[in-house]
Amino acid sequence: MAIKKGDLVRLLREKFENSIEAQASDRRLPPYVFDGTGEVVELSGNYAQIKFLVPTPTVWLAVDQLEAVK
Repeated sequence: MAIKKGDLVRLLREKFENSIEAQASDRRLPPYVFDGTGEVVELSGNYAQIKFLVPTPTVWLAVDQLEAVK
């Protein structure tokens, strides 16, 4: 199932941990990134801009590391 704008998603820890994005990021990510839910606000190529439901800035994550939640 393709992820689209407006979907609620979760970051998959096992797909993120050894990715190039993880190597370029702070390894101490807050728990809400993996345990919480975010909304896709924009898509560009293989990346999605995610707004988490906590008061934080949006982040860009690889689409193949995301899982849609219901």
